[in-house]
Order: sequence, then structure tokens, then C-alpha cells
Amino acid sequence: MNLVIILFVLGVLLLAGEVFVPGVVLGVIGGAAMLFGCVVAFRQFGAGGGALATGIAVVCLGATLYAELVWLPRSRFGRRMVVQSASDGAAGPPTAPASIIGEMAEAETTLAPSGYVRVGDRRYEAYCEAGHAAKGSRLRVTGLDNFRLVVTKS
Repeated sequence: MNLVIILFVLGVLLLAGEVFVPGVVLGVIGGAAMLFGCVVAFRQFGAGGGALATGIAVVCLGATLYAELVWLPRSRFGRRMVVQSASDGAAGPPTAPASIIGEMAEAETTLAPSGYVRVGDRRYEAYCEAGHAAKGSRLRVTGLDNFRLVVTKS
């Protein structure tokens, strides 16, 4: 009887510990401990004792999963474990609208052949068709290529 209780308690503790340790190792070991506890109960106490132990194991497993997946995320402790904020930044460079074609740009960096240009008050990555443009050069936007502008010397 003591071995069955120890295995069940160990299984529940390992399942609960899975919240704090990445991966599924503790959960698998905890589930195996509870399963082994059920096997021991069937061998020591027969079909009735084994069935009772299996029922208790299922209730313990359900309570542990409920605590981990439902109750913990709603608790103050659980909310402190999870990142709640989101980033307002963009994942990539700003994409230019098609209406920008034909506009004048100023090279913020040397374009050899790529670099950065400023069109109005926005900064964009650009590719110079001429191959090279010095910093401060006046350029004209001639097209769009994925996330960058295509510029040429004006």
C-alpha cells in the first residue's frame, strides 16, 4: 500500500513540476510512476484494489491537469510566469507604397550598390542601379524590389 501511495504522490509531483521545467520528460516519468503504481495495486490487492487505484490515479491526473491548464494561468502566480506584453515594432523594414515611384530620395549612406535612402520623412533600404552613389546624393526612385527601393542617380 505504501509503495502505491508513494508512486502516486511522486507521479503528481513530477506532473506538477513539468510546469517549471521545459520539455515533457517530467510528465512522462510522472505518468509512468502513476501507471506503475496501478500495476502494483493490481498485483497486491487484486482486481478491486487495482480498479480503485486506477480510479484514484485518473482523478489525481485530472486534478493536476486542471490545476496546470485552467487554474494556474488564471492565478496571480501563473500570470507572472507568462509574458503578457507584445512588441509594437515591425518585423522587417518598412515597405514602400507604389506611389513612391518617381519621388526624389537622398542617400543616407553610401549605396554600393545597396544602402539606405530617405524619401520625405521615412528611411528605406535601397538598391542603386548605377552601382554606386555617395552619401548625400540626390536620387530618383525608379521601382520597388521586394522590401527595398530601386533608385538611380538623377
